[in-house]
This record gives sequence, C-alpha cells and structure tokens, in this order.
Amino acid sequence: MKAVIAMSGGVDSSVAAALMLERGCTCIGVTLKLYGEGSRCCSLKDVNDAKDTAHRLGIPHYTLNFTEAFENEVIRRFIGVYESGGTPNPCIDCNRYIKWKALLLRSRQLDFDSIATGHYARVEKDGNGRALLRRSKDPKKDQTYVLYALTQEELAHTVFPLGDMTKEEARKIALEKNFVNAKKEDSQDICFVSGGGYGTFIETYTGKKYPRGDIVDAGGKVLGSHRGIVRYTIGQRRRLGVALNYPAYVCAKSAERNTVTLGPESSLYSKAFTASDINLIAVNRIERPMRVTVKTRYLSKEAGAVAEQTGDNSLRVELDEPERALTPGQAAVLYDGEYVIGGGTIDPA
Repeated sequence: MKAVIAMSGGVDSSVAAALMLERGCTCIGVTLKLYGEGSRCCSLKDVNDAKDTAHRLGIPHYTLNFTEAFENEVIRRFIGVYESGGTPNPCIDCNRYIKWKALLLRSRQLDFDSIATGHYARVEKDGNGRALLRRSKDPKKDQTYVLYALTQEELAHTVFPLGDMTKEEARKIALEKNFVNAKKEDSQDICFVSGGGYGTFIETYTGKKYPRGDIVDAGGKVLGSHRGIVRYTIGQRRRLGVALNYPAYVCAKSAERNTVTLGPESSLYSKAFTASDINLIAVNRIERPMRVTVKTRYLSKEAGAVAEQTGDNSLRVELDEPERALTPGQAAVLYDGEYVIGGGTIDPA
C-alpha cells in the first residue's frame, strides 16, 4: 500500500504514521495549511512538529496550502449557517470537503492510493464488499460522529491505524519513539475561532455588523433586544441580556424575523426531528422504519430512536424520549450497535 499520512502535528497522526510504516507501507507525510495566523490546528509549531516526526520516521513531508478551499468550503459554510439561524459543525465540513475530498484527489495526483489519519474509528467491509464505518476500540475517543459524511469511495481508500487502540496506548507509542509531540494536548475548540467567540469572529471576517433585534417569549412578547443573531445558539443561557423571574434559555431563532426566542428549560425538549443533506454508509437506503440509536451532538449521549427515510435526501427521526436542545445545523448520526448507518443535518423545527 502507498499511503499519504495526514499529519496535523499532533500525537495521534504521528503514531498513525509510525504504524503504517510498521505495516510495510510506502508513506509520505502531509500537513494541510488551512488557515492563517492564530489557527489552532495548522500553526507553524504544528507544521514543525509534523516535519520533525516525519524526519524521525524517515519519510518525506510536505505542507499543502488548502487555505482557499478551507475558506470556501468550511468558513463560508460556517458563517452562512449562523446567518440563517442555525449552529454549524465546521469539523464535519472540514473532514468532508478538505481532509478527504481534496486530500484524496491530491493523493491520487501524487500516485498514492490511500490516505491514513489519526482518527479513532475503524473501516471494515461487509460480505458484499461495502465499506462500513465502525466505532473505535476506545469509546472515550471515538470520532465516528464527525466522519459520518464520508462516502463509499472515500472509506474504501482510508485507513485508521488507531481504531483498535486506546489513546493511552497511542501516547505510549509516541513516548517510546521519543516524538517531539508525545505529550502534546489534544486541540478542542474550532481551529479558526479565537477567544473572542463566534459572533466576534463572524463580524470581523465579514466586515458586517449584524443588526440588533427583538428577544421574545413563545407568545411573541418582546422581552428585550439581542446583539445580533449570530451570537446565539439553541440551549444558550448566559449573556442573554434580559432578567426574568425564571431561568431562561434560547429555544428558537428566526433569521427571517431577526428574533431570538427564550423559554424555560422544558421548552428545549423535542421528541422528533427531520434531517436533510443525508449520507448513508451501511445501506443504500433506509427502506423501512429502522431501530437505531442517534447522537445529535458530538459529546451527547446516544438516544434510542426509530429512523425513517422520507426522501432521497431526508430523514425523520422519532426519539424514545424527548431530547434537549435539538439544534438546526448540527449533525444527527444514526448507529446500529458499533456501526454507523449514516446521518444528516438537523432541520429547523
């Protein structure tokens, strides 16, 4: 196998490169330059850490400039979803449009047939040769949620060397090999947003000043004014700018009316939702209502549900119990045990 290793400069991708070499693969390391100064994922230090690791392993290393693609496919989508009243998940878009779509194309141009990453997930084949996405051995690190949008073609040319190990085992390998990043902490936040928050980033990036609007209750009564709709998300409680005689949460947003609706926590719970822009992995189509578990945020617990495909690009999910803060723009990922059925983007209620 000839594989391009996506090396972020972190410990996981470094260990992935080492494991691929141990399998006898011909490898090169590639670090993607995605954003300018201030990025949390492709800083000069990250690039240097990746280069140092590649040098220790004896493989070539290249830095590829994908900043234009990242701006078009990730940042602009991120802003557009916020402007339309949703809450985006840019890490999924980055995986979907950059780390696989663009990188796999570049890999083929370099005459490499696969890409390998440090994600905690597993790829398997069923009896008919269909690629399946399976949870990792380490449930605390499993990243299948952010990988649900990968296609059959992409999964067929992807290797996850860390899928059968825990984070502790991966870090031990890095320490044994004396990698410069062996004790490096994992990045947690969105890489291109600094400490000023999403709203400040969007206004700075676009040069727009998003207009103030009404904060209302479920009946439409005006309670105050908001600071721009891009500064709010479903379930938010802090920095609302109004004082009520009960704990209030953002339970809805309307970009059309430029309003933010507040309500008690009980108003955040829903028992059903629809999703669009779907991608199915384990099946071509959900032919009849299917018993599944579903995750509606990366860190949320799975919930029992029944999923039904309602169109070529749409799903309806009925939950066993009401779920808190189902948020338009976030991904809903369906599982059958350890395997990802597929998923989609939660629609506005």
